Amino acid sequence: MCSLEKRGNLFILILTGQNGEHRLNPNLFSSIISALSRAKAESTRGSALVTVSHGKFFCNGFDLDWVNAAGSDEETQQRFNLLLDYLKQLVLAFISLPMPTIAAVNGHAAAGGVVLALCHDYVLMRRHRSVLYMIDLDLGIKIPEPFMALFRAKISGSARRDLLLRGLKIKGEEALKMGIVAAVYDGEEEVTNSGIEMADDLAKRNWHGEFYVEIRKGLYSELCDILGIASKAIATP
Repeated sequence: MCSLEKRGNLFILILTGQNGEHRLNPNLFSSIISALSRAKAESTRGSALVTVSHGKFFCNGFDLDWVNAAGSDEETQQRFNLLLDYLKQLVLAFISLPMPTIAAVNGHAAAGGVVLALCHDYVLMRRHRSVLYMIDLDLGIKIPEPFMALFRAKISGSARRDLLLRGLKIKGEEALKMGIVAAVYDGEEEVTNSGIEMADDLAKRNWHGEFYVEIRKGLYSELCDILGIASKAIATP
C-alpha cells in the first residue's frame, strides 16, 4: 500500500508494506493511482510531489507470486495483462500530474519498479546500496509500449541499451554517469531528505500546474501519443 502526506504545497507519496519489497499488484497500483488522483485534485500553483519508500527495495516490480497463484495458464496471463494495464494507468497518471515529481530511490528498483521511478521528472538514488535492474530478458518477457516509449524518452541510447539489452544491475554512481538519475547520495535518509528538499525548492518556484503539464507533454510527445494524452490550449495568465 501507500500513503500520501501533504505539507503545505508539498505532497509526499510513501510506499509502505510489511516485507519492504513494495511489489506491484492491484492493491498497490490502486493505492498509488488513488493517491495521485488526490494530489492532482488538491494541487495548487507551486505544488510538487516526492515518492519515497522504506526498506531494501524502492519497488521490486510486479507481484509475480500473485500472478502465478492463478488457477490456470490462461488466468495467469490475464493477471499479468491486468498488471500491465495498471502500469500503463500509472504512467498516464504521472505524466498528467500538474506539478514537478521526484523519485527518491533509496532501495533497489527492478522491472516495473524502474518504470515507476522513471515516471517521475527527477530520480535520486543511493550511491552504492541501490540498483536499477530490468529482469525482462532473464524472465523471457517482452517489454510492450508504452513502456519502451518511456525508456526512449527518459534514457539515452547506450545507457538504454545496457539497461535493457545487457540486463545490467546499475548502481547509483553508474546511473548518474549514464544520465539516468539527477543525483546520488550515500545513505537512505540522505536520499529521502534530498528528495523532499528538491521538491520543496521546486514548489517555491510557484509554477502554474497546467503549463507544467503541457510542457511535459511536449517534451515526451511520442510517449503521450501512445498513451492517447492530447495537448490542450490554455490561456496565458
